[in-house]
Amino acid sequence: MQGLDLHVEAGERVLLLGPSGAGKSTFLQAVAGVLDDGSGGSESGRLLVDGAPAAGQRGRVGLMQQDPESQIVLARIGDDVAFGAENLAVPRAQIWTRVAESLAAVGLDLPHGHPTSALSGGQKQRLGLAGILAMRPGALILDEPTANLDPRGVLEVRDAVVRVLGATGSTLIVVEHRVEVWVDVVDRIVVLGRGGAVVADGAPARVLAGQRSTLDAAGVWVPGRAPQVTARGLPACGAAAVAPVTLLAARDLAVARVPGRRRRPSPPVAAGIGLSVAAGEALVVTGPNGAGKSTLALTLAGLLPAAGGSVVAGAPLRSGGVGADPADWTAAELITRIAMVFQEPEHQFVTGTVRDEIAFGPRRVAARGRRRSPRLREAGAGRVDELLERLRLTDLAGANPFTLSGGEKRRVSVATALATSPAVLVLDEPTFGQDATTWAELAGLFGELLDAGSAIVAVSHDAEIAGVLGAARLELGGAARTPRRAPARSGRAA
Repeated sequence: MQGLDLHVEAGERVLLLGPSGAGKSTFLQAVAGVLDDGSGGSESGRLLVDGAPAAGQRGRVGLMQQDPESQIVLARIGDDVAFGAENLAVPRAQIWTRVAESLAAVGLDLPHGHPTSALSGGQKQRLGLAGILAMRPGALILDEPTANLDPRGVLEVRDAVVRVLGATGSTLIVVEHRVEVWVDVVDRIVVLGRGGAVVADGAPARVLAGQRSTLDAAGVWVPGRAPQVTARGLPACGAAAVAPVTLLAARDLAVARVPGRRRRPSPPVAAGIGLSVAAGEALVVTGPNGAGKSTLALTLAGLLPAAGGSVVAGAPLRSGGVGADPADWTAAELITRIAMVFQEPEHQFVTGTVRDEIAFGPRRVAARGRRRSPRLREAGAGRVDELLERLRLTDLAGANPFTLSGGEKRRVSVATALATSPAVLVLDEPTFGQDATTWAELAGLFGELLDAGSAIVAVSHDAEIAGVLGAARLELGGAARTPRRAPARSGRAA
């Protein structure tokens, strides 16, 4: 980003909006004084916190990063929450009082000795915020603090932040694509354009009512107005174009995490799961944080063994003589059958550029067997170019995927899975960090995959994506049940 001129008063509450890739996360890192800490970042101009350069004011600003896993430093949750306060030389007796209060404030009801490695993505998000609250900073700088939380958790975390602000008078700058979460508790909205400069700034009601074209151009999710989703080059949505052939099913399934290199799975985090997804259908898995949604996704994708019951691939996936259980398949056997998009995009990056990352799967497909296929290589290259363009990644094709913003990383991770047109696509929070424009493009691509006869299983708290895909719903954390078949999608308009 460049050309940013912004002044935030002490105690002000600011919601910072803008398109994915505008530089919002980079700006927050600069405010916290950590932009040059091994990230390769640089800055020009002046950035002051309490009248002094930001790099010299660490501790005055508490930064919650977009990727909560990146700020977990210790093995137990109590120690992790205490870490920041300890580094600020807070007296020991006060530290543990703050730890208990901060964990309670964010709704993370677990023993202090609970291992951080056993937390779900949403629980890690709560943990990161608890560590910030325990520091009692003069400013809370929050980057997508509710992105991976269940609906109840979103409200709990937001309300915890509001209580802290009320008690301390701290300044707030929060980045969030979904405006409705924070609009009622902030007193100012600042909107950045694609280059990073301010394009709108003012009271929430005035900005939302009077800057519609500016907000639309910036991909802002305006309350009450959903993005338009359009298909390209494929049959319109409606009745399924393919027979409802089951592609993947689970029977009395139990799922468990497998920490480290242990050969035996840990105790099940969810059990008694029954589901079935057919060609052209979508299933959305919901439930509270920690209910086992991500573990279920990994198990359905063949990346974790079932802890009980079974996962069974339908006949179309078993062509070529593979077995019924995806967990027994090799990587080469999985690649065009079942693709997985992880909750943390970095967990699936294996190359040094965005283009190579997206091309990795098609190249593997083209190279399978004893002969290489020029036709498949050409088709794969065309698919890569299409995905780069549609997901607004063309200008980033030569960039290292690890250096991208959170929203850009998510789009790359989805593109890598879409590149091989898998028969089943398993997605873990596929739309987090997306502005309205890129969300609509992702939704359109998912819809096209369904129209082509693939199936989608998505772990998501995003009600809009479930609606536009006409997805059936399976909720974990309650009584296990087999979800009803997805209704036919009536159209692309969301």
